[in-house]
Amino acid sequence: MRIDILTLFPDMFASPLDFSILKRAQTNGVVEIVLSNIRDFTQDSYRKVDDKPYGGGSGMVMLCKPMFDCLESVQKQDARKGRLIVLTPQGKKFDQQMAKEFATEERLIFIAGRYEGLDERIIIGSEAEQVSIGDYVLTGGELAAMVIVDAVVRLLPGALGDDESSADESFSDGLLEYPQYTRPEVFRDMKVPDVLLSGNHAEIEKWRRQQAIERTKKNRPDLLK
Repeated sequence: MRIDILTLFPDMFASPLDFSILKRAQTNGVVEIVLSNIRDFTQDSYRKVDDKPYGGGSGMVMLCKPMFDCLESVQKQDARKGRLIVLTPQGKKFDQQMAKEFATEERLIFIAGRYEGLDERIIIGSEAEQVSIGDYVLTGGELAAMVIVDAVVRLLPGALGDDESSADESFSDGLLEYPQYTRPEVFRDMKVPDVLLSGNHAEIEKWRRQQAIERTKKNRPDLLK
């Protein structure tokens, strides 16, 4: 898979992309992540990427031309057209099912907006999907892009040391994950449940399923619907 990210602040991605699963996935050729600076496609000495909104109001709006020039340049870099996504609070809420859907694509292109938002013609003209990671407002789309990239890449074959790991997590079957324990058996008077020490795999699976249901009912009852 190839992932392109169009941003005004590519340096923000240096640390998240250079550790753990994301770094290993890139090193092993599972995914290629390419950052493009929108500001490199400006035409003036000030490298201007925004302007005041028509109709008045606070904040600044990102300009069409630098964005389209950047996007069209990026699209030409690979024969695969790519699924184009704009990160915005107005978008469809990202979830595990969407992560699985994105993970089947050969190429993803993310546009990380800034300031008050994008000129609407960027969304209309590019026919981009709008995606949000939650009902809150961030300073820009970079953090949202990092979240989605992390969630998607770990689903790609070969990204995790154990491909079964991603199949047995919260939201993988619509429920939150069951409680996990490791050594020692007793810590500060808190004991590992006896069933996990029993060696009875059928009973362990039954217990884990029940725990997942109870945890989901308590913390995310909306998922049970």
